[in-house]
Amino acid sequence: MRSHARAVVIGGGVVGVSVLYHLAKIGWTDVVLLEKNELTSGSTWHAAGGVTTLNSDANVSKLQKYTFDLYRELEQVTGQSCGIHHNGGIYLAASDGQMDFLKLIHSRARTLGMDTEMISVADAKARNVLIDERHFTGALWREDGGYVDPWLVTQAYVTAARRLGAEVQRFTKVEALVQRPDRTWDVVTDKGTINAEHVVNAGGLWAREVGRLVGLELPVLAMEHIYVVTEPVPALKGLPREIINTSDFTGEIYLRQEGEGVLLGTYEQACKVWAPKVTPDDFHGRLLPDDLERIAPELERGFRHFPALAEVGIKKVVNGPFTFSPDGNPLVGPVEGLPGFWCACAVMAGFSQGGGIGLVLSRWMAEGDPGQDVLAMDVTRYGHFATPRYTAIKVQENYRRRFRLTYPNEEMPAARPLRRSPVYGALDAAGAVWGNNFGLESPLWFAPEGVAKAETPTYRRSEAFGPVGDECRAVRSAVGLTEITNYGKYEVTGRGARAFLDRVFACRIPRPGRMALAPMLSPRGRIIGDLTIACLAEDRYLIVGSGFAERFHMRWFADRNPPGDVFVRAASSSYAGFALSGPKARDVLGALADFDVSAEGFRLFGVREAPVGLSPAIIQRCGFTGELGYEIWVTPDYLPQLYDDLTAAGRDFGLRLYGGRAVSSLRLEKNYGSFNKDFRPDYTAAETGLDAFVDFAKTVDFTGRAAVLAERETGPKRRFVTFKVDAPHADVVGYEVVLKDGKPVGHVTSGGWGHAVGCSLAMGYVPTALARDGETFAIDILGVECPAVITARPLYDPEGARLRS
Repeated sequence: MRSHARAVVIGGGVVGVSVLYHLAKIGWTDVVLLEKNELTSGSTWHAAGGVTTLNSDANVSKLQKYTFDLYRELEQVTGQSCGIHHNGGIYLAASDGQMDFLKLIHSRARTLGMDTEMISVADAKARNVLIDERHFTGALWREDGGYVDPWLVTQAYVTAARRLGAEVQRFTKVEALVQRPDRTWDVVTDKGTINAEHVVNAGGLWAREVGRLVGLELPVLAMEHIYVVTEPVPALKGLPREIINTSDFTGEIYLRQEGEGVLLGTYEQACKVWAPKVTPDDFHGRLLPDDLERIAPELERGFRHFPALAEVGIKKVVNGPFTFSPDGNPLVGPVEGLPGFWCACAVMAGFSQGGGIGLVLSRWMAEGDPGQDVLAMDVTRYGHFATPRYTAIKVQENYRRRFRLTYPNEEMPAARPLRRSPVYGALDAAGAVWGNNFGLESPLWFAPEGVAKAETPTYRRSEAFGPVGDECRAVRSAVGLTEITNYGKYEVTGRGARAFLDRVFACRIPRPGRMALAPMLSPRGRIIGDLTIACLAEDRYLIVGSGFAERFHMRWFADRNPPGDVFVRAASSSYAGFALSGPKARDVLGALADFDVSAEGFRLFGVREAPVGLSPAIIQRCGFTGELGYEIWVTPDYLPQLYDDLTAAGRDFGLRLYGGRAVSSLRLEKNYGSFNKDFRPDYTAAETGLDAFVDFAKTVDFTGRAAVLAERETGPKRRFVTFKVDAPHADVVGYEVVLKDGKPVGHVTSGGWGHAVGCSLAMGYVPTALARDGETFAIDILGVECPAVITARPLYDPEGARLRS
């Protein structure tokens, strides 16, 4: 066995071999895969091998489409079969909500260039003769997808990788991982030690144990999963082609043809965790005991919905474990604080996603950038709150809901409330309806007295529509107060802080007492963050951004190699606060502050440290509503007192509490984009319009400088725009298709109802040539092509006078 390698991949399942192949393909031929037993012997070998190109996250869908197309390429490259059955798929709906979901997915598929069609139940039955039409109301057909042979796919990856120079070592167990002072890794095995620049954890069922070798407790857990294969089904005999792969939301069943029988699986409510503490070291090529009793309710529904299956016996039962993260998406990418250590774990849909994961991870390792937006899979999306107990609770919740739709206004209840700010009780008593952001409870809206603190899950406008509208109108007409503790906060201190930030951010770094809007770019000029920087002193800065991205941004700061005289720390738990917004916000602040709060005394984007009422605070004159506003930060022990003081001072001025839903509506009316919705790593500074905050004159070679200068010369290919939409039935969710003359030309990123302007609004991207004020389009919203027109200037206060007042 060799003693050195550029990269070592641990794990010989479908994900590990994909990573190996893609690293070799990108030019890293000095790579080794280590598998402690036979290839595929963990969970890959017993997988059903289903491949779908559709996912609730559009960016994951892109990677799934790549994966399916890759199997054809592997066959051509190697001359080996992948056992591809390209028979597409059907999603069956039995309720209005499920039909809305299918219509949304169809709109997104048009955006992504995927071939789908809304079809009748009769058409669905023509493609799968087993369907009992009485149980369904409609269906979505997709052309891409089908199923593959797990063993053949794995061998094709390995063959292709070996031809490019990669090496595979089977029956080689990794016993330790030790990082040297030069940041390379000694991969200690039972056959010797390999020194490598990079290590990839693709351990599958053992990913948790591989993480523990470096002191990392990954939020990953295995669940038992059962599918059955029936005896031959007479109704399938003589068909000209296989029945189409079918997913039944109501029955919580998936099925496909297997020879003359049917493979039928489910995500049962009586789910069972496997190996909750430690994965057995010798669990290779094995299954778990049959447990049909546990899936009996789902089987009964399946037999009702596909009655021909009730007439035949069960030939085989497969009960095998595979791994999940708390939200069901993979854990991919580099780990903060462990240079050269990478994750490719918790890939429960390995044959749908494995190829895409190999592609983005190889780019990330070789080029420092995954090449596309992978936030939904990034390993940094979980913080310290994702303990093993939390993981166990959320994984089971996610497993049970694999076929139960999660609506845009729906919040998952398991393991909540977990993180709570000091004013949680007070806001709860005031009627807060709670959302969750990075494990922290955050108010979405406030139910008035006599109104239930709940709403019906829907893709349309819910019971919250009226209360949220009242909150918006209060902010526009008087003053509102919302908690912003869920924002991400970072402190950067030290003698070299300004010089360091000048390299990291594309904006001009503010002077003491000022703050700035601060785009943070990748080397390719893509948006890594849309933050603010407040300069408290020449050697002390407070940075504020999206709360979910705390670990994502901390990893980014670490990767920028801060010098020894710069200290960066996550301060999300160190600061809590409120945003005070509206034309009477100055009156409320003035009643509590001893400094000059006049427009001249405290200008827009000013920042100062001073008491507010009884609480020492950092006050920033800014906001996300387009109104006169302030963000007030205190340490958490002062937050209850600050709340009491602000609400008491606000009584005379009509102060009202508002939540995140109102913030979304208010910012839409001002054409303000939002990170993670509108601004993501797929978009450039010029495309988003954030180039307005880039300091092109500064000579510092900040990250992304060459890319934004080049784009400034050529211009962006697409632009971020706001649409006024004629949509009486529903608002956009995200990634719906934008049509021009019936053809897809762009996509939506976010939207909602503008309560102050009285219309539906949407944001998204269209080609630059079409990004003109007044240009007309249509947006497919739940199957209705709604007229939409670009409004280049905000519909509310287009001159921005209220913000600067």
